[in-house]
Amino acid sequence: MSQEHSARSSTRALALGALGVVFGDIGTSPLYTMKEVFGSHHLELTQANMLGILSLIFWELILVVSVKYVGVMMRADNKGEGGILALLSLAQGYVPLASRARSVLMGLGFLGASLFFGDSLITPAISVLSAIEGLEMGAPALHPFIVPLALGILIGLFVIQRHGTDTIGKLFGPVMLAWFGVLGVLGAISIFQHPDVLDALKPAYALSFLVAHGTASFLILGAVVLAITGAEALYADMGHFGRYPIQLVWFGYVLPALTLNYFGQGALLLAHPEAVRNPFFLLAPDWALYPMVGLATVATVIASQAVITGAFSVTRQVIQMGYAPRLTIRHTSATEAGQIYIPFVNWTLMLGIAFLVLGFQNSSNLAAAYGIAVTGTFAINTIMVGVVMRVRWDLGFGVTLASTAVFLIVDLTFFGANAVKISDGGWFPLVVALLIFTLLVTWKRGREILSQRMRETELPLEPFMEDLFAHPPTRVPGTAVFMTADARGAPSALLHNLKHNKVLHERVVILNVRFASVPFTAEDRRLDVKKIAEDGYLVVLRYGYMDDIDIPEALANCRCGMPLDMMDTTFFLSRENLIPTKGGGMMLWREHLFAAMSRSAASPMTFFRIPANRVIELGTQLEI
Repeated sequence: MSQEHSARSSTRALALGALGVVFGDIGTSPLYTMKEVFGSHHLELTQANMLGILSLIFWELILVVSVKYVGVMMRADNKGEGGILALLSLAQGYVPLASRARSVLMGLGFLGASLFFGDSLITPAISVLSAIEGLEMGAPALHPFIVPLALGILIGLFVIQRHGTDTIGKLFGPVMLAWFGVLGVLGAISIFQHPDVLDALKPAYALSFLVAHGTASFLILGAVVLAITGAEALYADMGHFGRYPIQLVWFGYVLPALTLNYFGQGALLLAHPEAVRNPFFLLAPDWALYPMVGLATVATVIASQAVITGAFSVTRQVIQMGYAPRLTIRHTSATEAGQIYIPFVNWTLMLGIAFLVLGFQNSSNLAAAYGIAVTGTFAINTIMVGVVMRVRWDLGFGVTLASTAVFLIVDLTFFGANAVKISDGGWFPLVVALLIFTLLVTWKRGREILSQRMRETELPLEPFMEDLFAHPPTRVPGTAVFMTADARGAPSALLHNLKHNKVLHERVVILNVRFASVPFTAEDRRLDVKKIAEDGYLVVLRYGYMDDIDIPEALANCRCGMPLDMMDTTFFLSRENLIPTKGGGMMLWREHLFAAMSRSAASPMTFFRIPANRVIELGTQLEI
């Protein structure tokens, strides 16, 4: 009985945590969706139009979120983890390494990750602006202070990132519990006064609206899709909370609350068309306006925090998969490995969001830029889960094609509806995504060329080590660890040390760190040791793309003849000085870009958490 009680308590805790982290983005969509549909598109406020829009919103919540993400995609987990890169790992698992299909999948996966960064810039800006704009409902004179106040809140959010989010995170669940509760109650009260809106639960109204409005309805879908922005977070954050708690919260609390609020806003607009200027805040009674602005602001900060944390996580993943240079990663919790802070990403996001707030000025202008990155990600997810359905789940070709086609038609329709807004601001997330994608593929290709150049001149490791210990130079006490990206050849740092210092330590360890296309590597598979000479060892360390990297801690369990004593160990690292040349492996501008990225990369001792006083760096010059 106690075990049963403990399991229920654990599920409740996970569900509350999921409520605070996973649903922040989609949960703040009611702030601006209905306002954009009827305000920015000047759609006539008739009962037929209202029922059509509400039906579209409800059925996209069912089809895209409930069926696709919660029902199908959450079954595509990579050892419990979700997200675009977990999906990529699953999809490419049965695809030949050198095939064109694998290259296409990799390209799609990292294009999806690039689009996420565009979304990461817009979500905090539009959410916080939408919340602060509620102040205008009670005091129009406050309009000049909206942008500065939103900017101050957002900048403050980025300033505190270095302290970690553990304390704030404990408040996320209860605040969002209250937020969705208020959404549902306010919506239910309004529906009670105009219950006819419940007819919109029938899909016939959505179809009638699309038929009646033709091309115009296609354009309006660009605003309707705002109701499901954040749906991808349900899948991406699955590893933190598990499938069942997220499904439980979605169907049991969030979906009913969102439906009630949207339908309540619809009932309000039918009774009071003038409320179109901000139906969300006008849904509340006059006395509750400022408390609602305060609650909405906190909810949007929580939604923003989830996106920022996601950006840190995705950045670490692409680094460990070899698609980005090493960046300084700081751990903000002594107990939770996943709580990290990446200064470069933090300040870059802050500058980008500040640019958006100052450039677009209000949530309506930002809504034009919003959606295209999200819907692009939707489509990429659909294609990749279709591959998983075929190669991993072994579903028949017909079933896979039919289900993928249904989801893809919906996704591409929403994407097309947002594509017409490119000139009105939709260009911004696309430019950001293109820039990020260019950086990722340039780094990956540059590292491949660099490895090829080094292999052309390297000496085979094992014969070299055997000969070295058979005819050694002067021996010195202690252990030398030489890090190498390729375990087949002798590290350049070892060759330079022999050339310039003319000594050989009493014990030599060649350390090769590898990253697997799985989220985590089991501890019993973390480390392999092979003796390759009298006192020479090859040590291979394996990490998943979400593992916490700490080389001294990993080597504490290493037995290379005897345990490694960090106080008696020196790490020798190689730092390459790259020289771009015409006729190399890439266009010259990409070679210069790669060289600049390489120079800006964090030192291996910082990334691998090696004590600075135990490191010696040796430089080498290479043409690329």
